[in-house]
Amino acid sequence: MTDPVVFYGFTPVARDPDVLFKDHPTATGEHPKQDPFTIKDFPLPDSPLVREVKSFVQKELDEETFNHSNRVYIYGTALVKTHFPSWTYDSETYCLACLLHDIGTADRFLATTKMSFEFKGAIVARGLILSLGGVEDQADSVCDAIVRHQDIFVKGGNITMIGQILQLATILDNVGLFVLPFPPFFSIRNLYFPCRSRANLIHPDLVKTTTGAFPRKGWSEHFASVIEKELTLKPWCHTSTFEVPNWKEGVRSNFATDVRGNDVMRPFN
Repeated sequence: MTDPVVFYGFTPVARDPDVLFKDHPTATGEHPKQDPFTIKDFPLPDSPLVREVKSFVQKELDEETFNHSNRVYIYGTALVKTHFPSWTYDSETYCLACLLHDIGTADRFLATTKMSFEFKGAIVARGLILSLGGVEDQADSVCDAIVRHQDIFVKGGNITMIGQILQLATILDNVGLFVLPFPPFFSIRNLYFPCRSRANLIHPDLVKTTTGAFPRKGWSEHFASVIEKELTLKPWCHTSTFEVPNWKEGVRSNFATDVRGNDVMRPFN
């Protein structure tokens, strides 16, 4: 019998990407490995559960966020195949985490709860998967990954394998970075990145074909506006960890500024 810890992506890996990529054989140096993948190499799982969840998120999310969620699946899968080929997890479970990771930003949820969008979204995702016949371990794996998918400043300890892949892929699409070796309360983009943290861990053709299939449609500006909206509605929210201490409405958001400054993805906006 397959170990559910392994199958559903609970295998612990280092939370800090600086640790994860330290002396990595294919991801460090001036020219990290770039397998010449395109979107055709990574079809999304098409199980009945994925189809049901996809139908749900398409009704709840705007097109920009739905497309982002699909890009995150493709970028994360490619990253693993090139740089972590020994990693093993259920692709359906990772796909569900990607499709649902921003469900908490939907109009139906963002302004109707005082919870941070990641936590509300994780609860919604877990309940949805269970209601559609998914097993509890799978629902828990997706829930855990969504809860932690913006724990960017956590340096120590571990995270689930699926949680780490989700974080790396979302940061790539949102900010244009993979590795984030920096302390809290600083602008992401204005720091020095010794780990060659730009999006050179995947092939440019993958970005081009992925954004062709799932267009960004101004995603940088769109997501920056969502960040600002949540900060205004809930200045205590988890997103405020990107901001200066005691952030208040009227202070420019570091996170929104960095999302708008995503130079890597600007040609595809």
